[in-house]
Amino acid sequence: MPGIEKLPIEETLEDSPQTRSLLGVFEEDTAAMSNYCTQLYQAMQRIYDAQNELSAATHLTSRLLKEYDKQRFPLGGDDEVMSSTLQQFAKVIDELSSCHAVLSTQLADAMMFPITQFKERDLKEILTLKEVFQISSDDHDTAINRYSRLSKRRDNEKLRAEAVEDVYTSRKKQHQTMMHYFCSLNTLQYKKKTALLEPLLGYMQAQISFFKLGSENLTQQWEDFLGTIGTSVQNVRREMEEEVGQMQQTISDMERSCDPLYAPCDPDPAHSPVCRNLTRKQGYLYIRNKTGLVSTSWERQYFFTQGGNLMQQGRGEVAGGLVTDLDNCSVMAVDSDDRRFCFQVTSFDGKKVVTLQSESRKDCEEWISTINNISKRIYLSENAEELAARVNQSALEAVTPSPSFQQRHESMRPSSKGRVGRASSISSVGSEPSPALSVLSLDALVAPETPIQFDIISPVSEENSAQSKTAAQSGRRSNPFGESGDGTSEDTEDSILHQLFIVRFLGSMEVRTAESADVISETMRQILAARAIHNIFRMTESHLLVTCDCLKLIDPQTQVTRLRFSLSTVLQCSSHQDNKRLFGFVLQPAGGRGDSRAVCYIFESNNDGEKICDSVGLAKQIAFHSEMDRKADEKKKEQDKAKEKQQEELSKQRQIEKDLEEQSRLIAASSRPANPPGSDGQFLVLSNSQSEDSDAGEEGKKRGESEA
Repeated sequence: MPGIEKLPIEETLEDSPQTRSLLGVFEEDTAAMSNYCTQLYQAMQRIYDAQNELSAATHLTSRLLKEYDKQRFPLGGDDEVMSSTLQQFAKVIDELSSCHAVLSTQLADAMMFPITQFKERDLKEILTLKEVFQISSDDHDTAINRYSRLSKRRDNEKLRAEAVEDVYTSRKKQHQTMMHYFCSLNTLQYKKKTALLEPLLGYMQAQISFFKLGSENLTQQWEDFLGTIGTSVQNVRREMEEEVGQMQQTISDMERSCDPLYAPCDPDPAHSPVCRNLTRKQGYLYIRNKTGLVSTSWERQYFFTQGGNLMQQGRGEVAGGLVTDLDNCSVMAVDSDDRRFCFQVTSFDGKKVVTLQSESRKDCEEWISTINNISKRIYLSENAEELAARVNQSALEAVTPSPSFQQRHESMRPSSKGRVGRASSISSVGSEPSPALSVLSLDALVAPETPIQFDIISPVSEENSAQSKTAAQSGRRSNPFGESGDGTSEDTEDSILHQLFIVRFLGSMEVRTAESADVISETMRQILAARAIHNIFRMTESHLLVTCDCLKLIDPQTQVTRLRFSLSTVLQCSSHQDNKRLFGFVLQPAGGRGDSRAVCYIFESNNDGEKICDSVGLAKQIAFHSEMDRKADEKKKEQDKAKEKQQEELSKQRQIEKDLEEQSRLIAASSRPANPPGSDGQFLVLSNSQSEDSDAGEEGKKRGESEA
């Protein structure tokens, strides 16, 4: 068989446009092969279905012939000859049915199985690797753009370290994915031969075994031919296995050797010194283009030197275009306001100036040295490297830029010692493996098919309708922006804690359990994975206000409350262990704790994840102590009311006793004997009022005794 075309795995790290163009040819070949394989699979499926139908029909015919004796025909009668003849036919057709059944089984194993495996496994694997490679390539472009946009004037070591780590991770992921993708495409060139030959080989072998009772010469001829094809298939398979082993070994060697090359800047300059004797160089650079009178933009292109010319080539282009002539040009490192590692190339007549940016200082110095060597026509000499070594001094002078404004101020700035971070009141996510994971799997925390909400849906319409009704009843004008009005302001003014943070909403989803400490970590993983798969990069920025009674998401432009969560519904809040910008909290469902489903909200902050969690924990503690104080005050008021009631009862009882004593005294006075006659011979008679008082005293006494 002719030679197999292969993709160069060694060129995956450079990722040149030529490699991408060759990859496009392989992808077109794969798409054509997939289309053709689908058509061939449909044709073979029809053969297999027809054979199954023929086998079933033959078996049905044999069964009907055997059941002829059981039939009761009105005019048939008992025809023994017909019955015996049909029984013989039934026996022969039954044997044929068995042969057809065997043929169907052989077609399923030898014809349908190989082409189905090639269609469902190999081709789908290629498509999956293509999608993963595209995603990793986009992530790498995003990371390198972010790294290149780091401002030199407002430099931040932490941001720079994060950008370098992102570039390292994305470049490593792209390189590994690209190598495995190339390996699969190279393997497919072998598999497509076996995938076409093995089904045909199985089909012919099944047919020959079916027609074994035919001509021996014809059978012998086909067996020799099929034997030759089988030997060829075995040779191709053996060659494929050897090639796969070599490619896997190449991938392993390149993964070990290329690990330091994934980072945009070498952490150890002594490990890879600058080579100043180059007369040819290629790689990706950023070029500054003018978009207006004073505005500029940066574009990433693939640059390479060709003779005395500097060429550029975009991704997807077949050939490169001329940028500038390097003969007798001048090159020097420049200090850009918004970019680092920049150098400027000026043509010999000074009419064309090109500003470029490289990924690292080492790459910048090598580009400057190479262009210096080319400008002096060193590439035309026989011993170019020896001649370039003698002009390195001038290249070093061009490489070293003058210190910038930011560098001068950084040299004057005192070194700051690292601060000791305080312990968070609410534990960060993933600090220790939770014991719940030994019992509950990740699916028990968050269902895999749970829908994810990426946007904030504010219930402003419902609040506005309620506010309009309240305003209509009270005769007061309602707020059209959905703000809570005076009541909210009073609540916020009465709150002890007021802390405002800038956050960006990543997503929310329902969780199965709110008790596990790992539910927030798993929710973060699923939401970030969903954003990466669906290429969702837009995030809603809000202000998170933490008070002692609620959490509020406020629109920074209109100051409208988007969402409000009562602090009592926040079950737990934690931040990510590695990325301190990520944090989340779990809210109690609307049905209360009896409902097993809760909602987990995930946010991104400006490195304030732990501080926000601490603030929420402090707010819950303040709310808890406030609630305890309120209950204590209520209990004290109840005790005071009980004492007052007891005093009232005692005063009533004392008044009753006093009344009883007065009534008993009056009764005693009325029960005395009649007064003797006076000196003038008259009798003393009680007045009507005294008699009435005595009657009232008796009644009061009886009433007091009944009440007592």
